Amino acid sequence: LLVRPVRRGSFAMTGTRHDCVFMAKLAEQAERYEDMVEHIKAVASAGTELTSEERMLLSSAYKNTVGMRRQAWRAVNALEARETQKGPLIQNLIRRYRAKLEEELRSRCEDMLSILRDGLIPRSLAAEGKGPAVFYYKLKGDYLRYLAEFAAGDSHGRLASDAHEAYQQASQLALSELKPTDPQRLGLALNFSVFYYEVFSAPEKACLLAKAAFDDAMSVMDTLNEDEYGDSAAILQLLRDNLTLWTSGMTIEEGSTQEFDSNLGDM
Repeated sequence: LLVRPVRRGSFAMTGTRHDCVFMAKLAEQAERYEDMVEHIKAVASAGTELTSEERMLLSSAYKNTVGMRRQAWRAVNALEARETQKGPLIQNLIRRYRAKLEEELRSRCEDMLSILRDGLIPRSLAAEGKGPAVFYYKLKGDYLRYLAEFAAGDSHGRLASDAHEAYQQASQLALSELKPTDPQRLGLALNFSVFYYEVFSAPEKACLLAKAAFDDAMSVMDTLNEDEYGDSAAILQLLRDNLTLWTSGMTIEEGSTQEFDSNLGDM
């Protein structure tokens, strides 16, 4: 299967799906995540179902390129709050740099959302198994949440509402299609609870959701084989860490809660 040309600066490649997947893996090993995005985006936009490996590559590529910008935005935002006494010139420089980061974040998040909306989600809903649909709706919720993190006013409310709807759709499918110990279902519960805590400012709801997922999985963990146990246990530990943090009464720094990394497991 030929895919669309991949262009990155002066580099261009037109090749098979296999070529693009290989180049995405190579770029990941080299920690060249912008290149990785371009290669795996060509595969995701080719009009066919993604394999489990391709879904994981797509998630990893965007998570890394967006994640480093989310971290940079938080650092600049915190600096802006600390440097108010340095006068309008410094504040203006910081605001301009923050706006640059926000535009980069917006562009990459909207790119992922377009891939999900225009192809991956509709195709996954038509497929027999709904594991991929859970994966894609969770990604949709994640990237709408990332946009909501730096949006303000009506835009924040709209993005938060859209993210909530995506997480809800993923949850409905996960509860009916996936086992309580499934890493994809647990990862969804983890990120959905983070959404309630950080975006909706609803710590009680976040704790209820995380605890329900944790308890449901723990009740059947002894039925898993060694490989299944390891994948599920890693996410259960993240759920437990967040619950401990959220119920400790401590002042929690924004972004300190744990989120699901799809490289821990994928449906």
